[in-house]
Amino acid sequence: MNRGKIVAIITGAIAITIAIAYLFFVLLLDTRGEMQPAPITQIPSAIAVSPLSSTPTTNY
Repeated sequence: MNRGKIVAIITGAIAITIAIAYLFFVLLLDTRGEMQPAPITQIPSAIAVSPLSSTPTTNY
């Protein structure tokens, strides 16, 4: 077998392995059940943001 054919076989095997792993991962996520949103009481109403400095500066 020439080198190109070996590389093609190895690349195909890696691609098939990744595809099967992806399918099992999706199956695992799918069997966890329906996703429920977080209760509204646990979501913060506002996030406080403070400025880095009190006076604006200009850099030239």
